Amino acid sequence: MRFDILTIFPGFFESVFAQGIVRRAQTEGLLEIGLHDLRAFTHDRHRTVDDRPFGGGEGMLLKPEPLAEALVSLGVAPRAHGEQAPANLRRPNEKVILLSAQGRVFTQAVARELARLDRVVLLCGRYEGVDERINELYCDMELSIGDYVLSGGELAAAVVVDATMRMIPGVLGNEASGEFESFGASDGEIDVDVEGVPRSQHGAGGLLDYPQYTRPAEFGGLNVPQVLLNGDHAAIRRWRREQQLKKTLKNRPDLLERASLSAAERAVLFSLRNAVGANGASED
Repeated sequence: MRFDILTIFPGFFESVFAQGIVRRAQTEGLLEIGLHDLRAFTHDRHRTVDDRPFGGGEGMLLKPEPLAEALVSLGVAPRAHGEQAPANLRRPNEKVILLSAQGRVFTQAVARELARLDRVVLLCGRYEGVDERINELYCDMELSIGDYVLSGGELAAAVVVDATMRMIPGVLGNEASGEFESFGASDGEIDVDVEGVPRSQHGAGGLLDYPQYTRPAEFGGLNVPQVLLNGDHAAIRRWRREQQLKKTLKNRPDLLERASLSAAERAVLFSLRNAVGANGASED
């Protein structure tokens, strides 16, 4: 898989992509990352990439010309718009994405969707954003990594690359690692059966992951839950699923609204909610 990133700060990514799994994936040929400086596609002595918005308002916008020239250099033609525009020559297995606070929220599901592609081109906005005509003519989607505003799209691009490349077969080494974690697939969607990975590790099914422990068995006066030490995978599975529901209820109750839960799991969730209500009442 290949990522091409358009940015006015290509140096931002040099250390980010030279570490850990991202570096290894590139070394092993599973991932390619191309960094493209927008200022290289300007034609004035000041290498100007921004200008004031029409209609007034605060801040500056990235100009359309350098972005368009950079995209064309990558083989991305504008989509058809009137008789003057050439047909869109983009291959079906690639997407151009504008990183924007107005975009669709980036999730694990979106990461899995992108990981099926051969190439993703990421446009890093700056200042007050990007001239909307670039979005209309070249971009397949807008993505936001959360309900907040960043100074630019570089941090968001790094997040998208990291989360997506973890879904590429071979990147994590253990094929099950990307399934058994927060926001992962449900059991019914998991077809990975790796030796040494107990099936008691329930697929997250869009919920948060369960708490995990390692040696020593006692630390700071706290012991590892006994259920994890007895080797009963059925009991471990039940405990882990309950912990997922408990943590999700506490930290991300919104995820429960669209989670696929069995009748037994709904009963556990009902009990957890009652316990929270009872604790709240007693504290009042």
